[in-house]
Parts: sequence; C-alpha cells; structure tokens
Amino acid sequence: MKQRLTTSSFIFAFAGLLLTATVSTAADPELLFADDFERNESQEKKDELGKGWGTNSRTRAKGNKQTNLGDGTMRIFIHETADHAVSVTHPLGFQDGIVRMRFKLEDEGDVLGLNFADLSYKKVHAGHLCMALIHRDKIEIKDLRDGAMRLDLRQKRTSGEGMSDDEKALVRKKSFRKNLKQNLGASWHDLEVTLEGETARVKIDGSEVGAFTSSGIAHPNKATLRLHVPQNVVIDDLELWKLK
Repeated sequence: MKQRLTTSSFIFAFAGLLLTATVSTAADPELLFADDFERNESQEKKDELGKGWGTNSRTRAKGNKQTNLGDGTMRIFIHETADHAVSVTHPLGFQDGIVRMRFKLEDEGDVLGLNFADLSYKKVHAGHLCMALIHRDKIEIKDLRDGAMRLDLRQKRTSGEGMSDDEKALVRKKSFRKNLKQNLGASWHDLEVTLEGETARVKIDGSEVGAFTSSGIAHPNKATLRLHVPQNVVIDDLELWKLK
C-alpha cells in the first residue's frame, strides 16, 4: 500500500529540494591547470618543460637552459650569462583566483616570485600587475600596476629624471613586507596565493602569513603567471584555480 504524502511532509521535502539546488548551483573554484611535473626531457641543452610552459631563457640567457624536470619536480636556476631573473610563464586567465604549489628554497638567498601580468595593458611596463615574493625569512606583496611599474613612474626612475617625494611615497604605499616568524630553511613547504578583489593573501603550510589590499590587485585580466626566480627554486604540484 502506497504511503500518503501529507501537506507538512510535502513542504519539508520541497524545502529540501530548494536547499539542494542552492548548494549545487553555488559558484565553485574552477581548476584551470595542474602540473605534477612527472615527465622527462628529451635533451639537456635547452628548456623543454611542455604543458604550455615558457621561459625567458632565449632572450635573457642566450638560449641557455635554466629549467630542469627530474624526480617529479621543476627546478629553476639562473644561468651565469643571464641579464635578468628567470621568468617561467604559463597562461592564466582569471580576475580572481588561487595559485597553489609546493616549493623549496635550497639556498639562503633564494626567492620565489609569483608575478601576475597582462601584456595587453599598456599603462605598465611589460604587463606587470602585482607580485608575491617568498623569501626564507619574509614575504612581500606588491601592487606593480599602480606602483613601481606604472609606466610614467618607471620612465622617471630609469631615465635619470627621478621621481618626486610624493611619487616615491606612492610607490612605497603600494607594497607590503612582513617578516616570517620562522625561517623556512631548505625544506619543502606548501604555498597558496589568493587574489580576490583588491586583496592578495599568502598562506604557507596552511597558515596565512600576510595580506595586502591595493587597487592594482583588482585588475580584471590576470592573463599570465610568471614564476620570477633571481637565483634558484624547486617547484612541485602546481595548481591554478579560477574564482572569477
């Protein structure tokens, strides 16, 4: 014999369906790209990362190799002929998003930079928008779009004209630095950098170690991720997530 659905039970069931629909249609982060670097290269003379990665080795290091895949990791190292930090790039394509990875700074002076860029935006030098820099003992977050890389300010700085005191103060205001409670050393760590609205947040090993709010961080098109490495760094298990 079929069980009769009472008015109260019908209302309860309908409310449950509405709740389920609300949860299932809520916006979730979208995984854009992931790389565990579990592959080998066919030669040892030039960069050969695959999976959409590029480097500046041809233009900045006379074509010499500055990356290596091995043991399931990506090692980035600057060549003695380089005239610029190593830049390892990958297409991105979000306004708000999250970058996650494991990283290791093997030597005392090593730095890992996550530079977000939009080459179509011509009011800044080389598309620089914002950057998070991870040192062993501190982090930095910089609004480059409305600060140091704003085209007029950079031209004054590099031409010898020099910036006014107000302009220097503006550039300082567009950056953030915080010392870490504990030196990261040469071991593996988990990194998460979140850009949401005008705020950039940095987490290391699951704990937030710094956040900075500034106008340029809200740029609507973070088209490219550049891993900025002045010396050496080792990377693994990288993920790019889109929030907006």
